[in-house]
Amino acid sequence: MNSIDLTARFVSTITWDKLPESVQRKAWMCLVDNLGATLAGTLTRVSQIGTDYATQTWSGDEATILLREKKSSTIGAAFANACASNGIDVDDSARYAYGHAGAQIFPTALAIAEARNLSGAQMLCGMVVGYEVAHRVGRCWHASRSVYQACGSWGSVACAAVAAHLMGLNETQVKHALGIAEYHAANLPMMRDVDDPGMVKHGIEWAAMSGISAAELAARGFTGIPSILSLQEYQEWGQDIGQNYLMVNGVAWKSARYACCGWAHGGVEGARRLVEENKIALDDIEKIRVESNSGAARLGTRLPSTTEEAQFNQAWPLAAMLVDGEIGPNQMLEHRLSDSKIRELAQKVEVLETEEMERLCQLFEQGDPAGRFASVVTITLKNGRAYNSGMVDGGLRFPPSGWDEERMADKFRWLANYVLDLQTAEETLGMLFHFETLSSVRQLTGLLESNRRKEAQ
Repeated sequence: MNSIDLTARFVSTITWDKLPESVQRKAWMCLVDNLGATLAGTLTRVSQIGTDYATQTWSGDEATILLREKKSSTIGAAFANACASNGIDVDDSARYAYGHAGAQIFPTALAIAEARNLSGAQMLCGMVVGYEVAHRVGRCWHASRSVYQACGSWGSVACAAVAAHLMGLNETQVKHALGIAEYHAANLPMMRDVDDPGMVKHGIEWAAMSGISAAELAARGFTGIPSILSLQEYQEWGQDIGQNYLMVNGVAWKSARYACCGWAHGGVEGARRLVEENKIALDDIEKIRVESNSGAARLGTRLPSTTEEAQFNQAWPLAAMLVDGEIGPNQMLEHRLSDSKIRELAQKVEVLETEEMERLCQLFEQGDPAGRFASVVTITLKNGRAYNSGMVDGGLRFPPSGWDEERMADKFRWLANYVLDLQTAEETLGMLFHFETLSSVRQLTGLLESNRRKEAQ
């Protein structure tokens, strides 16, 4: 059977009770991680702009725009919440898709589930569908294109799968939904935004909008092209859908207090370890050299003036970590970008691409166990003494290690603390722990609407 036929059958027929326990646990972890990232992301300017645009363009009261005391149509709420989901770049990464899957899948599933008054288990199942399609379509997508496209490109197809599942489309309609989303998918030249960061970023909000639109069109009889999963050269990558759940080992989470592009994590972690282990006084530092892959080198060392420039940067998050001990909204939002201490330290950072780091990174992306997503940091003091970190991996590892429910809850609390009062944060976390038993997702959105919004500290 062709991979697109298997995918359409999976999308249209899978239910929560049929999923293995390991998949259900992973889905729950992804839910908590994405909600925390979205809540904190509402502090960004892109979230406010996305909300204003969504409420004016897609008026309605079908679904909630989180922490904005506003509702919109299903598409509008998904669009606005997606702007927040990746707003501070603390959300997950998908193994073969080389990008952020959950920040697209979560707001899409939440908006549709709320609008249709679906249960927690139904929403979680919709998220699983999205992740499984994202891994396979994303892999095909990158193999078929010479220019690295941001995740909102293939994400449109993943979001269409989420929508098609939650809307109850049949197999034929699912195929058309995926084909419509693929044909209408945005062209997102990722590295151009890395070079000159803007709010366009990963194009995640457009993926949510495009995916839902595709499913709604397919439900009405609108037809699309055959999906990339139908092509002969990609059959191997789609044949195991519904049997081998790639999300279990293929979704990795950013550690708490690491809200920046994953390419920068190795350099940040290497510098942090050197300073802490050798008790280096920041005022004694002459320069910090980061040797890494081409992606980290492209992030560069410019002093940022926007949160997007701060996220797509090697020097700023590294300096912020050394000064504050974390990288979160307080370090990445515009109100902090004039901090003289962080700026002075950031100006001491240089980042270089090396052949070895690039070779290891490419192996890592290809799934070769010999690959490393790493950097080497050298800190030189004003007295000439130098400290070298050796090769230090970034926080994203496949399969992810060291994560359990307690650690994920701690990350959620860290992020939620910026925007939720303590009582609402704990009630929300309690509800998430039993999310699959909720009769309606509206219980979650209703609880969050009752929150007394906090300002950034």
